[in-house]
Amino acid sequence: MTTQLFSPQLLIDFATKVLISLGVPTDDATLVGTSLVRADMGGHESHGMLRLPWYSARLKSGAMTPHTDPVDVTDSGALSIVDGRDGIGQVLVSRASMRAMQNADRFGIGAVGIRNSNHFGTAGYWTRSMSERGYVGILLTNSSPAMAPWGGVNKTVGSNPWSIAVPGGRHGSVVLDISNSKVARGKIYAAIQNGTDIPGDWALDLNGRVTTDPHAALKGTLQPIGEHKGYGISLMIDLLAGVLTGSGYADQVVGPYSEEGSSRCGHLIIAIKADACMPLDELRARVNNLVDSTTSGPLAEGSTRILVPGDRESENLKHAKAEGILLPERTINDLNRLADSLKVDAIL
Repeated sequence: MTTQLFSPQLLIDFATKVLISLGVPTDDATLVGTSLVRADMGGHESHGMLRLPWYSARLKSGAMTPHTDPVDVTDSGALSIVDGRDGIGQVLVSRASMRAMQNADRFGIGAVGIRNSNHFGTAGYWTRSMSERGYVGILLTNSSPAMAPWGGVNKTVGSNPWSIAVPGGRHGSVVLDISNSKVARGKIYAAIQNGTDIPGDWALDLNGRVTTDPHAALKGTLQPIGEHKGYGISLMIDLLAGVLTGSGYADQVVGPYSEEGSSRCGHLIIAIKADACMPLDELRARVNNLVDSTTSGPLAEGSTRILVPGDRESENLKHAKAEGILLPERTINDLNRLADSLKVDAIL
């Protein structure tokens, strides 16, 4: 399948125009577009521009509201719970992460729980931003069912991604961003967009058999990381991001792939003020030491280097800034069809 190279700013501008045409305020539209493009730049095309038509369909149907207008449910100082009222996930998480950092400025640690939100892109986009401001960023979210509970066959457990980012020194922030399935479901969609098969350890089909067909995988279930351990982590995140925040959980959550239905996904954002633990320079030096001691050890056979979480994304971001972003033909066609339906200039 052919690909086309685009500048990041062109894609951000396109996404912004699409969202504005659907009633999203300009600043919010730019924020969403930037988050999608940054996902593509970081090598996560599963969370990039291919999702713009999905967001647009949910905005058209009214499942997601273009004007994000959250209200406080509780505010106990360090911890707040917010009802997102079906607003845009990126907007809600952006505001909540700022509020969590403000709470951390007062108390050393701050947390914001969000109920009734929508998909927000990659979790690492938000935690990395927090770490670059001098905070440890932690973000948990639940998602629509993608896996069966360990030992079961019915798909009731979300992949429920989570991210932790810690400020770093010369190495930069250390950023872990993972889901609890072997791959995010978006990577299955990305395989469809690219016209490729998937590895045999990613998913099972409807009959519980290993499959390399991405279409069969979407109808079946994803495999958890670490077998029962991945299932257990995912369930605990649903308890924290869904149950504890008062949001939906398990099969009450509707994914961004569905045009209709309130998402009811929930998030929990935690900010720790790094210099409330120790001077920031001391923390950065300790992070440097840990990274250096971890990556300088002997290499296993076939390995060329040791990475720490976030390295690959950081390198991909630098490359994309210099060279641009490759989009597959199917994604380009989807974006052009979307543009035509909204009377917006095509991407090409």
